[in-house]
Amino acid sequence: MRTELKLSKFKLAKFKLLELILVNRLNQLMPHMSDNSPSTNHLKPQQLKPQQLKSQYDELGYFVVRDYFSAAEMAALREVILTFHNAWKSDNLEFYKEVAFNSSLITGSEYLTDDNRVKLFNFISSPKMMTLIDTVIPVNASFMNTQLFFDPPNSELKDFWHRDCQYDHDIENQKKAITETQVMHLRVPLFDEPGMELIPETHKRWDTPEELDVRNEENGRLSNENLPNGTKIKLAAGDVLVFSADMIHRGIYGLDRLAFDILVFDSQSDFSDHVDDDCLPNAVLLKEIDNPKIYLNTIYAKKN
Repeated sequence: MRTELKLSKFKLAKFKLLELILVNRLNQLMPHMSDNSPSTNHLKPQQLKPQQLKSQYDELGYFVVRDYFSAAEMAALREVILTFHNAWKSDNLEFYKEVAFNSSLITGSEYLTDDNRVKLFNFISSPKMMTLIDTVIPVNASFMNTQLFFDPPNSELKDFWHRDCQYDHDIENQKKAITETQVMHLRVPLFDEPGMELIPETHKRWDTPEELDVRNEENGRLSNENLPNGTKIKLAAGDVLVFSADMIHRGIYGLDRLAFDILVFDSQSDFSDHVDDDCLPNAVLLKEIDNPKIYLNTIYAKKN
């Protein structure tokens, strides 16, 4: 029998409370001590300098802004996302239990009311978000999709390395995508989580032989194996991580993560065919969105 089972309920509760206090205090003192990425890529809102962010993104493929959203903003976002998540899980229970680690089309009409959809659309196109989006894609940034990432209930599923473009292209076209297209993720964790692991600069260079073997599971390698150049980025509620969809990356499972993810593309890259009509606002909802530009760009691209 494990030692803790011999403790009285009172002592066990006391130890748990002390543990929570200690963990909380450590997080306050050293909230990002596990990150091994350069500190210059982790900025506070008051430190935002668009040109600096753009330079960091161009060089490394990502940047992080800490404490970007207030507690009130996160609470409002969390309420809408949890409404979607609970309804989606109930409707996809078998899929969720067996193979799921994310859902998509969060802004669609299937699981959210129009009021909640407008809240999401306004969050995505809010001044805070558009500051980051316009920094990376200053001309005709276009909305593509939203995703929600969570820990898979099936413990056999492991976090895995990939480039997003590998699901649409063969090797040669993946190489072209890296140099010719621009798709970005904006990852907003709803709760504190282990975060992401990225391989810096792979948004502009091809894989090493080892990286290619691992992410494609070739020559006996597995896609969840550690890679030598990985940079782990721990995330907290209120942070936002901006990174290239085409760089080599993986989510890190743990802490019951729930991360809201927005995909945006450069309209010149012409990914409009990948956009589901239902995840876009209709004419009625567009009138209720404070700044609909990012959606109008997509709607225009789909029509032309």
